[in-house]
Amino acid sequence: MKPPALIPLDDAQARHAAESIGRLRRALQGVLFGQNDLIDLVIVGVLARGHVLLEGLPGLGKTELVKGLARALDLKHKRVQFTPDLLPGDITGNPVLEEVDGRRAFTFQPGPVFANILLADEINRASPKTQSALLEAMQERCVTVMGQTHALPNPFLVLATQNPIELEGTYPLPEAQLDRFLFKVDVPAASIETLERIVLEREIGVPPEVPCVIDAHALTALQDAVRRVYMPPPVANFIARLVAATAPTNPLAAGVRYGASPRAALALSAAARARGLCQGRINASYEDVRDVALPVLRHRLVLDYGARLEGLTPDGIVARLLDAVPAHDKPLPTSLKAAKV
Repeated sequence: MKPPALIPLDDAQARHAAESIGRLRRALQGVLFGQNDLIDLVIVGVLARGHVLLEGLPGLGKTELVKGLARALDLKHKRVQFTPDLLPGDITGNPVLEEVDGRRAFTFQPGPVFANILLADEINRASPKTQSALLEAMQERCVTVMGQTHALPNPFLVLATQNPIELEGTYPLPEAQLDRFLFKVDVPAASIETLERIVLEREIGVPPEVPCVIDAHALTALQDAVRRVYMPPPVANFIARLVAATAPTNPLAAGVRYGASPRAALALSAAARARGLCQGRINASYEDVRDVALPVLRHRLVLDYGARLEGLTPDGIVARLLDAVPAHDKPLPTSLKAAKV
């Protein structure tokens, strides 16, 4: 059965949402200096109800950004430091033998995954078995232990950090788990100006103060508003053609062994809607799709051995596709060429 149609946003609602998002953006800019693009992508991911994977060298502020986000949203958050000896039950929870009314029985003891925001720190330092413990939680927003399913809080978001896989003691995330992340965002090194500001304004071991700017109820309202952002059919067609272009049978995707799945198309749609709302608009645009295409697609492309030998990267292939795939699948009438969707 087709779900009921959502009531589209009007201009006033979109502007009000953009003002709230602007407050959140300014709060996070006080946590992580000089990383405005990174902050914007994290906000888009949260609004789209997506999980975000942050990759970068240690010490760049990834963990501090996630902790600041939880404080700015006044959400319950838990942090798990992933290590090689971490077990799946250390994340999801374990049954504990307790005595109840004179009888011994197993009682489920919830793990740290039962939070609004789970910070999975250095997720690729844990074994693949432990990494996979998050699969059901990320996809279904629930956890099954000993045949019983336990719902996770709403909202529930995983913001994971990982070190580049070339570092010692890391395990690449399975493709199935990577596909559950809406975004994979590369965290760049700080500029000289940013480093100078950090030296002048920060002290080691002292976290920045972050005010609560949006509570859980307001965040849920913003996430619902994202679903009401209009997706024009031509933009949806652009998303479909862009994802289809990642298939190995497409000459433009030479070097790709496995392309993006339909989940990638849904991720592009949700992220484009969220970006449109951040801009105070009632519709998603071609530019929204282009802006989020790289973090949505880069971790969903699996390259073959030859491509890696030639120095090809997923980022380079996504950039090539964005240049080659036109926004319109057929020429526009002359009267519409100057119009923008």
